[in-house]
Amino acid sequence: MQESAALLYEHEVSTEEPPSTWGRVPATAPAPAPARHLQDLASLPTWEDWHWQMRQRLRTLADLKKVLPAVEVPVDLEKAATAFPMAITPYYASLIRDADFRDPVFRMSVPDAAELWDSPFLADDPLEEEHDMPVPGLVHRYGDRALLVSTSRCAMYCRHCTRKRVAGVKESCLSGAQLEEAIAYLREHPEIHDVIISGGDPFTMPTAGLERILAAIRSVPTVDIIRIGTRTPVTLPMRITPELTRMIRKYHPVWVNTHFNHPNEITPRAAQACAQLVDAGIPMGNQTVLLRGINDNPQTMEQLCRGLVRMRVRPYYLFQCDLVRGVEHFRTPLSRGIEIMEYLRGRLSGLAIPVFVVDAPGGGGKIPVLPNYVVSTSPTHTVLRNFEGMLVSYPEPFAPEHRAASGAPGQPAAPTVWDLSAGKAKTIRPERVQRHDRREKMQVIPGQAGAAGSAMLAAMSCPDAEFS
Repeated sequence: MQESAALLYEHEVSTEEPPSTWGRVPATAPAPAPARHLQDLASLPTWEDWHWQMRQRLRTLADLKKVLPAVEVPVDLEKAATAFPMAITPYYASLIRDADFRDPVFRMSVPDAAELWDSPFLADDPLEEEHDMPVPGLVHRYGDRALLVSTSRCAMYCRHCTRKRVAGVKESCLSGAQLEEAIAYLREHPEIHDVIISGGDPFTMPTAGLERILAAIRSVPTVDIIRIGTRTPVTLPMRITPELTRMIRKYHPVWVNTHFNHPNEITPRAAQACAQLVDAGIPMGNQTVLLRGINDNPQTMEQLCRGLVRMRVRPYYLFQCDLVRGVEHFRTPLSRGIEIMEYLRGRLSGLAIPVFVVDAPGGGGKIPVLPNYVVSTSPTHTVLRNFEGMLVSYPEPFAPEHRAASGAPGQPAAPTVWDLSAGKAKTIRPERVQRHDRREKMQVIPGQAGAAGSAMLAAMSCPDAEFS
């Protein structure tokens, strides 16, 4: 069992910038031949058994060395694997083409010494999920939506995970009593029409355990839509079984959002898994994270989006990497994401273009970020720019001029956008926001929620065996 993430941060994390060669094979190293051991495993009849894949996950760097003998394992990688749990299914390991950090699949799944270095503005819980958790395991940030953390277990622990503070630290799931508490909250808040089942990965739970959660949520009459967030089509496609899709169909409308980050993850087996879900009437979206050295290339992102729509998976979000401890080496400038969106517009249909968003720190929620297509405005015309650089004058509807009333004299001016850009203010908040009211009622003390993910882990106090 892993120690608390907070303790590991205290003892293991350095604030010195790591050398660029930490834990990396030199760029001139020859690509290794495919691991014979993985080829042998893939020929076994058990390869298609998702339970077998889960049991055979590579949990240590010694396990990884057995299937990829060419991999280098310096001491700093061992420290990173101790600080943040590692798990890779044999299937996902078989997608590694080069046993070093040049390979996108390797880079997303294998511990990196760079995870031990943090910038001062990173946090365990930068989105402040635990500040917006009125009952254990249920995050209520947006008025009409809530997110249920069903389990802390995943088939593969992504090195860029936004919940590194809890994912895999203790592999467990939401208890029956905690599920009842969450359902009671949903009944008391009829404004919630959309519930996202997240984790960890809900599809790593036994089908009966997941059904118990789906049935409970569907029993709330004011919940219209259920969404499930899962990466198993990418890392464990054999989990998508006829039994699973038959069960999900009973609770429609259900949507599934998955998480492809690179074209190398789009395999015939992954496409088969997505087809099984879509053919069962389950619409699919994809949430990609923009990751340095993996997909921060416009052509790579175009290839990924084209591959997704071929599988009938809608590119939904392109996320700027969150300000999470241990992921600084994955972060890109915001300008890179804007550049990629500029490139995609005009090359792909709108159906294949995701929305680039920043999930704002401090619990601010998702903020769309777009290239600037509005050049200037006036009361009569707006000048627009298209993807080719063409400027167009768009006439505004004729209307009498309306002048904004000036503020009352003698009152201090509220912060403006200029104050934010000049560093004179941190936020501009609306005067009354229901989310802030909920936080005040919870009486969360700043700085005490999220350091080790204690509230999140408390929400998952039962072992997975309860659902078996």
